[in-house]
Amino acid sequence: MLKPSPSVLRGLLSRYADARITLSREDTPAHRLELDNVSFTLCVATATTNVRDALAAADTLLLPSAAPAPRVRAVKAVKGVKAVKTPTTA
Repeated sequence: MLKPSPSVLRGLLSRYADARITLSREDTPAHRLELDNVSFTLCVATATTNVRDALAAADTLLLPSAAPAPRVRAVKAVKGVKAVKTPTTA
């Protein structure tokens, strides 16, 4: 499965929340359509078939532990100098 970027997921979650709030304030066909559209997109992005699972999957994908560990490069030790690992720029 291709994983959506965290920024895409955050944007979809924000749109979903906005659509739910807007619909609760004013139930119109346009607001229902927006909620349906963002719900569908969230399901597609998370490879799920319902909104409840999509929200849970998005939360899981946004956990810090779900992100790959940063790559580090080795630093040559110099006598009297403490070596420090620094992230590489790949």
